[in-house]
Amino acid sequence: ETILPGFTHLQHAQPIVLGHYLLAYTEMLHRDAGRLSDCRARFNALPLGSGALAGSTLPIDREFVREQLGFREVCRNSMDATADRDYMIELLAGLAITMMHLSRMSEDLVFWMSQEAGWIELGDAFCTGSSLMPQKKNPDMCELTRGKAGRVYGALVALLSVMKNLPLCYNRDMQEDKQQVFDAMDTVKLVLAVYAPMMQSITVHKDRMLAAASDPSLMATDLAEWLVQQGVPFRQAHHRVGAFVAYAKKHGKTLAQVSLEEMRKTVPEATEECLKLWSPENSVKLRNTFGGTAPEQVRAQVSFWKQQPFVVDPENSDPVV
Repeated sequence: ETILPGFTHLQHAQPIVLGHYLLAYTEMLHRDAGRLSDCRARFNALPLGSGALAGSTLPIDREFVREQLGFREVCRNSMDATADRDYMIELLAGLAITMMHLSRMSEDLVFWMSQEAGWIELGDAFCTGSSLMPQKKNPDMCELTRGKAGRVYGALVALLSVMKNLPLCYNRDMQEDKQQVFDAMDTVKLVLAVYAPMMQSITVHKDRMLAAASDPSLMATDLAEWLVQQGVPFRQAHHRVGAFVAYAKKHGKTLAQVSLEEMRKTVPEATEECLKLWSPENSVKLRNTFGGTAPEQVRAQVSFWKQQPFVVDPENSDPVV
């Protein structure tokens, strides 16, 4: 039930609970794991026996080799088998998306740790000081994660660039594939190895988060939705609440400081109930729809994820550990 502002356009938007934010990344990382697991299926085809491009004149038994080596299937076209690097590109794309997600989260954590927010503190093991300024504690692991995202993007673009103009079948250019794949895999594994303990090291300053989420303007949408419940079309409700916000700003008041009489100048349907809408705790509780930020919904989602295998191997339906 830790409450903080949610953002759009890097501006405070609406109150959310911290668990809801973390669950958003649970969804993203689950999709990442699913993409990589799905990619394994296209890795699992035997190219041996394709020769240079046309197959072999020798009486080889490719199906026997497949069975002995444990591949799921045999590549059906020898030209495709020798010329294809789609499976590597697909892997790099999955790794790049994973790094994009971790980079976005890192950006949030960097801001949350800044003096402007002061919402969290990372463990000392994941920060460094400054070579000049002794007071600094810099979130280096987050910043390095952002930087290494570009490195994995580069591997994807490099292999795509290698492959884009190649005629069938094999060309020596394709020897550049392994460097990109191995480096990207090592990079992502390194980041993931650091990221989990880093997240566990976070100290959350709940009071500062709640203070930032207590600006009554973050609950302006709550008033618009209250009007909708009274039968006012949302288009009109949005316009009236916008006028109300402008009135409060013009008179140097927060929304909570405006009296009911003043509110009715722009929102004629307002009642005493509207004066109770400026609580962030009440705001998150009201968003009790499936997938919403209400604590009840967040607890339900946490329970759901605790019961799920993180990812399922598409080839045998068993959880991938």
